Amino acid sequence: MDWFPLYNSIRIAFVSTVLIFFVGIFSAYYIAKAPRLVKGVLDVFLTLPLVLPPTVVGYLLLRLLGPKRIIGAWFLDNFDLKLTMTWWSAIFATVVVIFPLMYRTARGAFEAFDETLAYSAQSLGLSNTYIFWRIRMPYCRQGILAGTVLAFARALGEYGATSMICGYTPGRTATISTTVYQLWRTNDDGLAFRWVMVNLAISALVLLAVNMLEKKRGKTGGI
Repeated sequence: MDWFPLYNSIRIAFVSTVLIFFVGIFSAYYIAKAPRLVKGVLDVFLTLPLVLPPTVVGYLLLRLLGPKRIIGAWFLDNFDLKLTMTWWSAIFATVVVIFPLMYRTARGAFEAFDETLAYSAQSLGLSNTYIFWRIRMPYCRQGILAGTVLAFARALGEYGATSMICGYTPGRTATISTTVYQLWRTNDDGLAFRWVMVNLAISALVLLAVNMLEKKRGKTGGI
């Protein structure tokens, strides 16, 4: 059994989760403090990939990153770099798909934060940077960690957008999801079922981790 699809899925999910972790947190923090109208508009824009079909996300990315499209052609002409049909092309897709999960979860955690703690810290002369990293983040850590784990799991199982932007090449771009589809398409049900079981095991572990985080958050009251 070739384990490349598992390795490739994990590295794509890991890189994507690291990228959206910081971007999602800071977007959530500043947008939560924005005026209602601005917050509403940005919410719609940033959360849209959560409700769009993954194939639509993949299509839109191809319109931007394809070798004959604006961004893709520029990279190809100037750096001889093709942005599609490589293993790391899937990162573009997964980042777009999982960002709303991280953003919404982090924003919910920040909105639940007791601002009197920040006001008290400011009255003691503490900087906003100190308050953010040493007070706000520890208070919201359970919600943020839960969002991170969910985002990683979603990236690990992403299929629609990934299959469109990086395709399926054994040993190069194959992921668990695309491998299951290709094995089913070629009537290799036995191997497809093995990969399904691998995916189910990983998903169960992720859900267990999220449940443990939520239970811990409930006991500590978010602190």
